[in-house]
Amino acid sequence: MTTDAFTTLRGGLWSGLTLRLTRGALRVASEGKAARFLCALALLAVTAACATSPAPIYVPGPSTVPGGAGWPTQPGGANLPQGPGVPQILPISSPLQCVPYARERSGVEIYGDAYTWWDQAEGRYARVHRPQVGSVMATRGYQTDTRGHVAFVTTLISERMILVDHANWLNGGEISVNVPVIDVSPDNDWSQIRVWHIPGSHWGGRVYEVQGFILANTVRMANR
Repeated sequence: MTTDAFTTLRGGLWSGLTLRLTRGALRVASEGKAARFLCALALLAVTAACATSPAPIYVPGPSTVPGGAGWPTQPGGANLPQGPGVPQILPISSPLQCVPYARERSGVEIYGDAYTWWDQAEGRYARVHRPQVGSVMATRGYQTDTRGHVAFVTTLISERMILVDHANWLNGGEISVNVPVIDVSPDNDWSQIRVWHIPGSHWGGRVYEVQGFILANTVRMANR
């Protein structure tokens, strides 16, 4: 979902998660636990930005899990080197929305629905159109301007691929980490993307419009 319904998150697992995040070292589940959890979620289909119907499968190249042999190809078919982390879905005790999770990870203090973040950031935070580590990627919902999604950029893999951490992409309130996102725009300008579908180990079938990337530093700081 795209609403900012969980603006106050206290205690339990979230406290532990926040502590790990602020220390800059989010720890993923062990391989055994991750495998069991992924099996439980194998029937989930990829959804649009925080909430839509299932998308078709799109496989431009090898469809094995990124991070190991057969890392997905970028546009042009070039194989990428082994990645820094395997995509994982983290089990949590309480469901999260994408907005409070992105705010917590990035330090961008914007509230309200995800589709409003790009406009709200104008004049408050630096906005760019290419990914930077630590930025918030703001996307529109599939074929609609009244839904959206925000994700935290963690790694630049290449000029056309990044990794993000985000919440509720699969509409289960889950946290997904080390998720590949690929630029599929004709002009290589990061205006259109596809997102890796972890349960199915393939690229998502939908192309999403990217509004841009919001930096945690303020406009004044960015202009120095």
